[in-house]
Amino acid sequence: MKLMRRALLASIWALIGWKAASAKESGEEAAAQAEASSVTPRHVLCFLGKERDLSALSEAASKAIGDFAAGFSIDEDYSQAEPDDRMSRSFDVCWDRVEPDAWDAADEQAVADHQSVLYVLGPSMAQADTVKVSMVALRLVERMIGAGAVAVKGESAGIAHGLDRWRELIRQGAEAQKAGDTLAAQRIGRLAFAKRPLSARGYLESVGFHLVGLPEVYVPETAGSERQVVAIIDAVAEEIAKHGLDPTLKARGASLSFDSTYEVDEFKFNPYGIVKLAG
Repeated sequence: MKLMRRALLASIWALIGWKAASAKESGEEAAAQAEASSVTPRHVLCFLGKERDLSALSEAASKAIGDFAAGFSIDEDYSQAEPDDRMSRSFDVCWDRVEPDAWDAADEQAVADHQSVLYVLGPSMAQADTVKVSMVALRLVERMIGAGAVAVKGESAGIAHGLDRWRELIRQGAEAQKAGDTLAAQRIGRLAFAKRPLSARGYLESVGFHLVGLPEVYVPETAGSERQVVAIIDAVAEEIAKHGLDPTLKARGASLSFDSTYEVDEFKFNPYGIVKLAG
C-alpha cells in the first residue's frame, strides 16, 4: 500500500511539474507575442552607383519620394560617395538562388566595380499596408535603376536580384496592380523582397515575409530537397494569403510560434510570428 501511495504521489508531483513547465512556456510565448505586436516592419533598400558621386541617385530618390513614395527617406548616415569593400561578399550571400538566372556575371561585376552606396528607408508599415508599400518599393527600385543604379539589394531580408530580374518583378508587380489583384501583388512582393531558404535549428526557413504581411514559414530539413522545401514554403504562404492563418495551421498540422532567432529591433524580425510545420 505504501508503495502504491508513493507511486501515486510521484505521479501527482510529476503532473504538477509538467503543468508548471507548460505554464511557464505558455507565459513566455504570450510575452514574446505581446512584444512582437509592438513591432512594425519597414523596407531598407540598398542601391549601388557607378560614380563617386551620390547626387544623381539622391536626386532620383528624392523625386520619387515626392512623386509617389511618401514616407520613404534617404539614410544620410550610411549612404556614401565611395565604394564599400564589403559589398561583393554581401551580395554574394544575398543573391536569390531559387529563381533560375536571377543574376549573372555582369551583375556581379557591377557590384565589384561600384563607386557609391545609397540607402533608402521605407516607412513603418501596418500589416494592412504592407503589400501596397511593397509595390511602392518596387516602383522606387524601377526609378533608381533608371537613374543609374547598377545593383539593388533589399536589406530587410538580405535579398538581391540582378537588374533583369528586378525589371521582371517590377513588370509583374505593375500588372498585378493594374488588374487589382492583391494576392498576385502580395506574391510578387514576397518574391522580390523575401529570401528563402535559410537553414537554422533543423529547419529551412523564410525571411522577410513580414514585408507583405505574412508570418515566416519554417519547414523541417527532413521534408525533402531544398527545392522541394522552397515549394512547400511558397505553398504555405499562398494558403495563408488565400484562406487565412488559422485554417492553414489546422490543415497543415502546423503551429504558430514567436520564438525568433532575430531580436525585435532587427529589420528581419517578423512580428506576425513563424508557422512551423511538424517533422
